[in-house]
Amino acid sequence: MNDTDKNGLQVILSGMQPTGRLHIGNLEGALRNWVELQQQYEMYCCIVDLHALTADYKDPSVLKDRIFQMTVDFLSAGLDPEKCAIFIQSEVPEHVELHWIFSTLISTPTLTRLPTFLEKKDTLDSYAFLGYPVLQAADICVYDADKVPVGKDQEKHIWLANDLAKRFNHYYGSTLKEPEGLFREIPLIPGSDNRKMSKSYNNHIPIDYTLEETQKRIRGFYTDEKKLRKGDPGRPEQCPVFLLHRIYTSNPEDELAVPCRTGELGCVDCKKRLADNLNSALAPIRDKRAELVKRPDYVWDVLREGRDKARARAGMVMEKVRSAMRMNYRG
Repeated sequence: MNDTDKNGLQVILSGMQPTGRLHIGNLEGALRNWVELQQQYEMYCCIVDLHALTADYKDPSVLKDRIFQMTVDFLSAGLDPEKCAIFIQSEVPEHVELHWIFSTLISTPTLTRLPTFLEKKDTLDSYAFLGYPVLQAADICVYDADKVPVGKDQEKHIWLANDLAKRFNHYYGSTLKEPEGLFREIPLIPGSDNRKMSKSYNNHIPIDYTLEETQKRIRGFYTDEKKLRKGDPGRPEQCPVFLLHRIYTSNPEDELAVPCRTGELGCVDCKKRLADNLNSALAPIRDKRAELVKRPDYVWDVLREGRDKARARAGMVMEKVRSAMRMNYRG
């Protein structure tokens, strides 16, 4: 098992559930980082539709448009299909094959202690939900990924992938890479209600919002609860609008925090500046997005070519797995 692939780059695997159009929380929390990493690694970007079935099993037909919209956002944000493979999880059956093998190497009590299970066990109780982290580990290991870019909140899942690769290697000989997390500080992207930005809370700002929709959503954002009117001293460090200014406004401390604290800057003007800066930052992404939605054949071709790259890599790894387990019955 070499530290680098044949092209001299380490391999990295990223995945995201197909939720449709992405919002600025997805952009700043993941996509910006992925765009940078594709320059440094051999990168596989997986749209994990099989994982989505744990919640969307009653009507999987919704996934097609969500996959399309997500792919458009990936490309609009700067992911380059010449530098990374963008593909749909279910179109690479090796994921499921390795998942089943991994499922024989882990106990049920271990899975029931994982945070993913504990957080949602009262609302999701299927076998697929219980085995979700095992499939996630297979997603990573089926590409012999060296690293997985995640926030610290995903550390347990990387630990499980590493542990399952270790277990496999213990039983069958050194075969799989034992992946590591590529941890980074993910910027806090608050929603309009001061909770984490999420579609489920309807507090998000979609990337493809119009200028007017963006302005309207930002006008509805919570601010410092003690700053009721212009002239009241504010506490920018407790204001979700200011947290976004730190991302989309140059020199926000001097230009905004100081006059906010003195009361000179009111919330209406502060929000207007944020909307202007956010719209300016998103303009090139939105322009590219508008072009791509008119070219659906190209978008699906990107996913087809990504599938072919992914299957070539995953097939090679699974050949090693079957050989190590002596399951190449005809060989």
